[in-house]
Amino acid sequence: MKITPFAVEMWMNDWETKCELNLAETCVESLTIAELLALTGRNDDSLSELLPMKMTYGGIEGSDRLKAAITTLYNRQAPENIVTTHGTIGANALVHQTLVETGDKVIAVVPTYQQHYSIPASIGADVHQLKLRAEQGFLPDLDALAKMATPDTKLIAINNPNNPTGALMERDYLLKIVDIARKADAWLLCDEVYRGTNQSGDGFSPAVADLYEKGISTASMSKAFSLAGLRLGWIAGSRDLIEQVMIHRDYNTISVGMLDDHFAALALEHKDTLIARSQRITRENLETLAVWVEQEPLISWVKPRAGTTALLHYDLDIPSKDLCIDILQTTGVMFTPGSALDMEGTLRIGYANNPDVIKQGLAKVSEYFAKRRT
Repeated sequence: MKITPFAVEMWMNDWETKCELNLAETCVESLTIAELLALTGRNDDSLSELLPMKMTYGGIEGSDRLKAAITTLYNRQAPENIVTTHGTIGANALVHQTLVETGDKVIAVVPTYQQHYSIPASIGADVHQLKLRAEQGFLPDLDALAKMATPDTKLIAINNPNNPTGALMERDYLLKIVDIARKADAWLLCDEVYRGTNQSGDGFSPAVADLYEKGISTASMSKAFSLAGLRLGWIAGSRDLIEQVMIHRDYNTISVGMLDDHFAALALEHKDTLIARSQRITRENLETLAVWVEQEPLISWVKPRAGTTALLHYDLDIPSKDLCIDILQTTGVMFTPGSALDMEGTLRIGYANNPDVIKQGLAKVSEYFAKRRT
């Protein structure tokens, strides 16, 4: 099977270890195990409960404890509607591999995580891209989607909150997309890895799996829960879908690691504490970033309403990859080029890491842009 190289991941692999200040990071400031234990009311002695744990495969679909904890993130999902995966990346891949066949029509919003159009294209699907536009707040054009979603559409893939723009579809908007998918009798996959990071309210937008009988939600411990190192995600959907997924999953997963399962369950059993920490970081950092954008003449944006990333438009005549490399080599600050997201002329910034990193990085980039202007 041939597949288009994964541009964002290639960029990260090439440059992530070569920067001083990483403003390309998409996870909320990662937790240490010690910090996780402290946030969940445990201490170092709690690690002793792991000593008798036998390192076998564990629960094949995920432990009962973990699946019960995951269901607390949803309104209508039971443990049998959940299967664990290797991160959201594993969840998304399994959904596409399960549902999409050669010749199937797939609609994917762009920009989004590249999996959602490159995997179905590699299978031989007829992929239609729905471009998100700044003048529409980077929300899907509902009229355009309704025209694209014909009765032969197999799958519609969306991303909420959106990566890289931080656009947010709330309940009423999602229900309109559900209505379009239902009329086409299409599956609706929503990559919800950034769910929990809304800039207002409790941080959680509705899950597509709760809104539609053919809705599928994917998520993980990586972004809002600051535990990307667990490599633990999941799929939430109908039991019929989960059983179909399991046929493919048996070939590439078997189970997630028992330690990953244990710490993910512990974190989700204290999700309110972890989410409060993440929201404090993302909300304060976004305000720092907003002040910087307002004062930076070469930069414009649509301010994110959720997520951990923003898409910055720059007023310079230079390809985004070249600009990112020059910024990194000159200042030590790392961004992600818009070209890696099919959004040339832009930079993606992650604003969810340590506040000092954000402030220092933005100050250095302002100095860089000042020199470019002169």
